[in-house]
Amino acid sequence: MNPSTQSRGAAKRALLSLAIGSFGIGMTEFVIMGLLPNISSDLLPSLWATSQEDALSQAGWLISLYALGVVIGAPTIAGFVARYPRHRVMIVLALALTIFNALTVVLPTFELVGISRFLAGLPHGAYFGIGALVAADVMGPGNRAKGVAFILTGLTVANVVGVPLGTYLGQQFGWRAAFAVVALVFALATLCITFFVPKRPGEPGRTMRQELGVFRIRQVWFTLGVGAIGFGGFFAVYSYVAPLVTEVAGAPDWFVPIVLVLMGLGMTAGNLVGGHLADIDLRRTLLYGLAAMAVVFAMLALLAFWIVSLSLLVFVVGFVSSVLSPTIQTRLMDVAGDNQSIAAAMNHSALNIGNSLGAFLGGVVIALGWGFTAPAWTGAALAIAGLLIALVSYRIEARRPAAPVRVAS
Repeated sequence: MNPSTQSRGAAKRALLSLAIGSFGIGMTEFVIMGLLPNISSDLLPSLWATSQEDALSQAGWLISLYALGVVIGAPTIAGFVARYPRHRVMIVLALALTIFNALTVVLPTFELVGISRFLAGLPHGAYFGIGALVAADVMGPGNRAKGVAFILTGLTVANVVGVPLGTYLGQQFGWRAAFAVVALVFALATLCITFFVPKRPGEPGRTMRQELGVFRIRQVWFTLGVGAIGFGGFFAVYSYVAPLVTEVAGAPDWFVPIVLVLMGLGMTAGNLVGGHLADIDLRRTLLYGLAAMAVVFAMLALLAFWIVSLSLLVFVVGFVSSVLSPTIQTRLMDVAGDNQSIAAAMNHSALNIGNSLGAFLGGVVIALGWGFTAPAWTGAALAIAGLLIALVSYRIEARRPAAPVRVAS
């Protein structure tokens, strides 16, 4: 069924089915951060008894293993499955996410749980990448970024609802309860995708070697750089929101979840607005979004000493940053030519690299004694670097004859 003949209701059901899976991904990726003490005391009891700091540090590897799975799985899985019907691919990916998160619930040792977290990260990028292509196809020309944004909304809503709820359940009933809920979410997504996502053909003639040709496209590297470096600025701030609230603004610990919810609300709104803006003018949305991000981070660094201004700016940080999510994803799909599957998935590899880079640099400037507002300045610098990369990208593109944009099919 073509997008033009597909009913609006059917399109919404398809997008909602995919968004349920992205909600689950948001939960499984971020809920673990609030449960590290619970996981450490349960899986590393001896180390926890002697040094809680060392136990928490070792448990942090579970976060890194998931991110490693995303970086490795995104290009390899997406490249391999490009030839297969996309609705079937999405079913398999959702089922794999169900199984691997269920393993996290039942496996008994730290080492085995680490393996399950790595496995759970493998389908992450491919799910969003192939899902973005399906969403763009369902919505049709002129509405592609809106479809991408709708799927990503599941990820942002997870930060508002899923992560706080999962953290609470994990603290009250054991950390495995949170991942049991995640597995159930993915099971529901699998069923919904099976029944509501329309059949879409893959590209039977595509091979992994052909898909890997995406890495020969200069504009793909520029766009990945914008995601990894420019969007890395968001993670430099996001990773250290808690000390901004408690140490800089002087608010109590219980105010931290409220600030995180405000950021999640901003992310949800920004993601939807970004989809509309990117469909109107993708270039301006990307460039102005990166510039706005740098300005907002600088304002946060200057005004974080008052809890009211901090709270308002955290909402704006979430909003402006998430305007870029569907924009970067759509830009990557535009410049990838015939290599749509692997390019769309690589966006999430880039964002996970940005996650690691931003968190690392934010930690470095704090360790240097520059204060807890230093990560915000670091985020501003990274956003400016991402803006420069985007400007160079468009400058080079303008020197070449314009190639027709390939609409996902």
